[in-house]
Amino acid sequence: MDLTDDLSFAGTEFWPHFAWLREHDPVSRHPDSRGGFWVVTRYADVLAVYRDATGFSSRHGMRLGTNPTAVDAVTGQMLIVSDQPDHAQLKTVLAKGFSPAAIPHAEDLVRTVVRGLLDDALAAGEVDVVETARRLPTRVVCALMGVPREEWDWLGGTMNDAFEGEDEQSRLAAHAEIFLYFSELVLERRDNPGDDFVSRIAADRRSTADGTKRPLTDTEIVVNCNGVLAGGNETTRYSAAGAVLALIENPDQWEALRTDRALLPSAVEEVLRWTTPGVHVLRTATAPTTIGGVDIAEGDRVTLWNVSANRDDAEFGDAGRFRVNRTPNRHLAFGGGRHQCLGARLARLELTVFLEELLDRVAAVDIVGEPRYTASNFTWGVRELPVRLHSA
Repeated sequence: MDLTDDLSFAGTEFWPHFAWLREHDPVSRHPDSRGGFWVVTRYADVLAVYRDATGFSSRHGMRLGTNPTAVDAVTGQMLIVSDQPDHAQLKTVLAKGFSPAAIPHAEDLVRTVVRGLLDDALAAGEVDVVETARRLPTRVVCALMGVPREEWDWLGGTMNDAFEGEDEQSRLAAHAEIFLYFSELVLERRDNPGDDFVSRIAADRRSTADGTKRPLTDTEIVVNCNGVLAGGNETTRYSAAGAVLALIENPDQWEALRTDRALLPSAVEEVLRWTTPGVHVLRTATAPTTIGGVDIAEGDRVTLWNVSANRDDAEFGDAGRFRVNRTPNRHLAFGGGRHQCLGARLARLELTVFLEELLDRVAAVDIVGEPRYTASNFTWGVRELPVRLHSA
């Protein structure tokens, strides 16, 4: 199986391949046009690399297929392609924008968005639940950023095109539109600050190597706003839609949740483990080392396959089964170590509210068409899921 080919992930056939790798070749070498890379598939090994922030760098890109020139342009400025001390300095500022103190109204906002989406879905009767799920994180993040309401769907659609456009040219054009949009938004917020994420980080200051502090540059704000929107859009969309599919395919788990709402916290974690929208991440070895007993040279590229780690029976008993009461559940859907996802709290809140409202307002869900999946080795999940909703 060619892990560099997005079409390898156009369905669900990749799961047995990773199961074989975990058992027979857990740290394997994979060829590509740049001389090859390491494929790490077992949970323990993946977690060990995540936790070793000095032995493995994010500065040279965090995914396969990244343009090195583009990465170099934002290294040390964009959170996901930064190492210490830049990473800690940036995260300290950006994390404030997602703290409970900064967004005390987050649950009310999420619930309002979810109820509106379900109102529309129930009125329609038959819907593509992925399209419904896609609007949830987009509208929530746009609201937190202070994006005008009339631009939410456009921005979400453009972000979708940036990752799922028909060709490389259309994807690049969509990314350029998003960067231009946020560049203009930052300029506007510097002149007219408000009570929103962009205004707060524009007014904050990050530490520097000499111990002083300085404001974030426009570039730092723009690239990280893009990262926040992209991360929130992809993770919650695929997890929410994947949750509906998993509950349809496992009706006993649907009934368990309907019967006992105390299972919601563990159900949310199981949905995240089961769907794992972030397929892989890339790290670069900063010195000679070993992973799982395999020698790794300085400069080697190492890929961590979250989708494989989260189905590892050595960590998750009966890992191939969806169980809403699974505890403990130390999944890696948000990564691990210092680079754990900035928006994890918000994503969990969105999924929790989505499931609560679904259970309250929907008695049953029927599939009325075949599920289709996104063809991507980076962000993966259900792309189309036509369903019929029955009101409770």
